Amino acid sequence: MKAWQLHDFGLENLRLDEVLTPTPGPHDLLIRVGAVSLNFRDKAIVDGIYEPHTIPKPLIPVSDAAGEVVQVGAAVTRFKVGDRVTSHLYSHWLAGEAAPDEPDYCFGAPLPGGLAEYMIIQEESAVAAPANMTDEEAATLPIAALTAWFSLVHYGKLQAGDSVLIQGTGGVALFGVQIAKALGARVIVLTSSAAKAERVKALGADEVVNYVQQPDWENAVLALTNGRGVD
Repeated sequence: MKAWQLHDFGLENLRLDEVLTPTPGPHDLLIRVGAVSLNFRDKAIVDGIYEPHTIPKPLIPVSDAAGEVVQVGAAVTRFKVGDRVTSHLYSHWLAGEAAPDEPDYCFGAPLPGGLAEYMIIQEESAVAAPANMTDEEAATLPIAALTAWFSLVHYGKLQAGDSVLIQGTGGVALFGVQIAKALGARVIVLTSSAAKAERVKALGADEVVNYVQQPDWENAVLALTNGRGVD
């Protein structure tokens, strides 16, 4: 198969290679990758600023991928050939408290990632891709959407009618806007440009504060909430 491999730190050392297509073990899925999404972690790994002592070389980078199951191991029961799935960054951390060795089982470093025609995902850590999403859309869910969901819903206990302040317009922030709005919250977003303000309003933001024009943005947020602040 074709795979992008990082042979040394720096984007100039990311090369398209021919490598052996991996063979799934008894509990593994072989995925034909349909799309990947880029997180800052992926760039930091390539640049050599993300725990460089843990990065094997060559490495197939990028953690978040979506695709179709094309082969299953002999003991697989959760998925079948033809199913669409996404990866999950911490592939062994499925529930409860994190174990001390969870980083050893992350896709895109140190495990091979999705920047290839095929990748291996263990059946327990694969997640069914939403049927109403394209591979491109589903590939954005594992890190950015899950982080926003966990923060707002699992930890923040967000309820309809709450107010939410989103700082910035990065990947996690944009999912925060959409999830909070979908759950009935009033969403206030901080951004640095008029162009970003218009785009984030199109995603559902109720109010936008330009923190370059209003460096004391906390006062603007207090004014928008009648002095109460956000939930």
